[in-house]
Amino acid sequence: MQVTRVEKKVFVLAALAALAGPTLAQEWPKQHPIQFIVAFGPGSTTDIVGRLVAQKLGESLGQTVVVENKPGAGGNIGAQFVKRAAPDGYTVLVISVAYAVNPSLYASAGYDPLKDFAPVILGPSTPNIITVHPSVKANNLPELIALARKEKLAYASSGIGTTTHLSMERIKTATGVDITHVPYQPAQAVTAAVAGQTQISSTSMPPAVPQIKAGKLRPIAVTSAQRSPALPDVPTVNEQGFKDFDDLTWIGFFLPAGTSAEVVNRLNGEINRVVELPDVKDRLSQNGLIHKRNSPAEFAAFIREEIPKWAKAVKDSGAKAD
Repeated sequence: MQVTRVEKKVFVLAALAALAGPTLAQEWPKQHPIQFIVAFGPGSTTDIVGRLVAQKLGESLGQTVVVENKPGAGGNIGAQFVKRAAPDGYTVLVISVAYAVNPSLYASAGYDPLKDFAPVILGPSTPNIITVHPSVKANNLPELIALARKEKLAYASSGIGTTTHLSMERIKTATGVDITHVPYQPAQAVTAAVAGQTQISSTSMPPAVPQIKAGKLRPIAVTSAQRSPALPDVPTVNEQGFKDFDDLTWIGFFLPAGTSAEVVNRLNGEINRVVELPDVKDRLSQNGLIHKRNSPAEFAAFIREEIPKWAKAVKDSGAKAD
């Protein structure tokens, strides 16, 4: 059968297209610096993890990894920025569990968590922790609840709809107490209690641990099912008369949808290796963060479970963000 000139051209173009994907994957990350878009401000748990991974990843790859904070709308601004980025592996979203919460919390989060991104890896996670200013006359959760029945108290959280907010709202619902919620940016929620702007703070552990060790905050409870190795003397919420608490703040890494599987898998392997380095594991552990090796497929399955879980928590709490 004779092949026409047009058909020959089609065959050539198809062959070139087939080669393009693997070539790009093989070149990554040699073309230009990688950009980590952290969806929260400096000093947040997401920022702490993002910068630690970026530094080590840059050393490992021999390529510059630039960290840029794009906070706002509970993480939505950063997510929307990466959603619009080229799917070439050079723009990475670093975001917290807010990724799974926000589609239920906001009328429009500006992204579809199942369609707009390629999940790369579930990074370190941390329990949330409830702390109080040293002047507060409560040493445990029952005493804090009893105090709230007698006095007007307020708590700072890492923002509306964050797991730190939802954890405290669950406690309020279970006990019927009225504690005023004051949302802050993640890094400022801890300092609000340190400064006495609120009597209580509910945050992830990394910003709180240094303040606790310095005696500027008193720990009341962690929201995980087990105690945290970083603060083994601090009891869980479940140990203090509650049940079914295992609320964590996790950090995830995502690439724009359409990024090649080769690049996604390469970045997954590199980050898995980085967070298992002894000095990185030690730094994470000191801040109450733990990590378990996982694949892109496992992370994708985890996301599919998290979205309905937090949708229910948002609905039950009545939390809404504009």
